[in-house]
Amino acid sequence: MPSPRSGVRRRTRGTAGRVPSTGRAGRPPTGPPGPADYSRFSRLAAGYAALGIVETLVHTGDMADGLGLTWNPPDGICARVLTRLFPDVPHGFQPWPTLLWACGRAELPGHPRRTAWRPYPGAPAGH
Repeated sequence: MPSPRSGVRRRTRGTAGRVPSTGRAGRPPTGPPGPADYSRFSRLAAGYAALGIVETLVHTGDMADGLGLTWNPPDGICARVLTRLFPDVPHGFQPWPTLLWACGRAELPGHPRRTAWRPYPGAPAGH
């Protein structure tokens, strides 16, 4: 019986399409920076990890919207990345809608949709 992957070609050169091993997934890089670890917005591991979380949350929300599904990630994780990356967000709103607003994907009452935005992954205030 042929393998279900028998028709799949494996990429053997380059780094495009590589997925981190499950042993490292979800953890910030710990070694010296390399060419794949650079972001012009983040030079600190916690900021780098928070950027990845924002990308995952927001793009999962995009996919859910495209499929007509309702998706609300946990408030705690949204609040943590808002605190870490977006010190300029308005307070008093639920974390997920506020994260969508911070990334220019939604309006908040009294706050029009952002047309330009950027995260601030440097050291948090007071550190």
